[in-house]
Amino acid sequence: MQPITDPAILAGYLTDASNLPGHAEALYRPRDAAGVAAVLRRCQQDGTPLTVTAKRTSTTGASVPMGGALLSTELLTDATGHATDATTHATDATPHATGRWVGAGVLLGDFQRQVEAEGLFFPPDPTSRLECSVGGAIACNASGARTYRYGPVRPWVEAVEFVTPTGEIRLVTRETPLPWPVPVWREPAVKTAAGYCPADNLLDLIIGAEGTLGVITAAKLRLIPLPAHVLTFFAYFPDEPSLLSFLADARSLGGRWPDPPATAKNVGPRCIEFFDRRALDMIRDRLPEVPAAHAALLIEVEHDGEAPLEFWFGLLTDRGALLDDTIVAEEETGRLKLQRVRHALPATVNEIITRNGVQKVGTDFSVPDAALPEMLRAYDAVPMAAVCFGHIGNNHLHMNLLPRDQAELVQARAIYLGLARQAVALGGSVSGEHGIGRLKKAHLALMVPEEVREGWRRLRRAADPGLILGRGVMLD
Repeated sequence: MQPITDPAILAGYLTDASNLPGHAEALYRPRDAAGVAAVLRRCQQDGTPLTVTAKRTSTTGASVPMGGALLSTELLTDATGHATDATTHATDATPHATGRWVGAGVLLGDFQRQVEAEGLFFPPDPTSRLECSVGGAIACNASGARTYRYGPVRPWVEAVEFVTPTGEIRLVTRETPLPWPVPVWREPAVKTAAGYCPADNLLDLIIGAEGTLGVITAAKLRLIPLPAHVLTFFAYFPDEPSLLSFLADARSLGGRWPDPPATAKNVGPRCIEFFDRRALDMIRDRLPEVPAAHAALLIEVEHDGEAPLEFWFGLLTDRGALLDDTIVAEEETGRLKLQRVRHALPATVNEIITRNGVQKVGTDFSVPDAALPEMLRAYDAVPMAAVCFGHIGNNHLHMNLLPRDQAELVQARAIYLGLARQAVALGGSVSGEHGIGRLKKAHLALMVPEEVREGWRRLRRAADPGLILGRGVMLD
């Protein structure tokens, strides 16, 4: 395969959603695993650094090349070489689950629409699902709002086809033993996507490895029956005590990952999303009816046809929510409208950052339940333009700082570092879902001991003798 070297074409592949600029001398766009393997063998032989890129929705610079070559997975859309549908062993949590192969370059949202038309459901829903690829979502163990009930991407991947840094095509499952040494370490007991998984099998190690241990070319994803009905609330709160009291009530209903969804008993939420007052100001441009409030929560509840309206209105009333302003969507159209508003927030933030000509500075920290009030107070005290929103059910919020110029960018990075130190001191993670990439290596060092990171470097050298793949991603 001949590389593409046209600067006009390369220019479209040199950054991601972080706005970090990069540079590369060549681009490869293979159409199958054999093509990927040929590229990796060539780069390994020549010692050429190779960065894997997909749809460039990463916010960490993981897909941004710093020299060498790029390998785009965008054309890896065919999975016909695999069994297209196979029944898996059902569990109490996921009855009648089936597995389906899909190419790594397929858009996640397109795949979800396809299977939902067949009455099936792939639960993970990263905010970028309409723009990100399946392979990219697996490479960073993506999450999203429904992680509250269903967890991240990892438990929904049954197998992957990937190509090792030395050009070997492998098909791996959780029965595949580890071929390389993996250091034992204890991840924080929170939602996390920081560093290599302390896995006991090759599949779980590849998931979340950010394209540093191989190139994912196809995956077998677990599907379950599509929920029959979803009730959605957009509820406003006058102050933090009322919001936190309501959150405690909602969590008490069960069904929070990794507990089985069945424990939610038809009333428990599948997601609980947070918007601070500054985020509400931004939303008001799209929904003029948004009231002045301290904060808001977006809640989705799966049910079997008897919408638990009275139950949830009772909770909202008891905890002092602004009931007259609460928006309720019982049908798909209304729910999708609220989801679009939710997903428009990060897009608006990215537009502001791009317009200001600076790199994005957005937190991705998660903390234990008991630490949430302290992190909320820290976010509220940030002394510059910012908005905070995200997955409060998992204590995983995104504070997006909005520096207007390079001087404020320096200030924003200092604020970010202070918040990272605070999250780690509280027992949290420096990345709940976006990974580390190129931009968060210093923050990873706050959380993971040097001896573990050195063990990861040995892992990289064992898997990739020439250290060609993802050079500078996650570790120096």
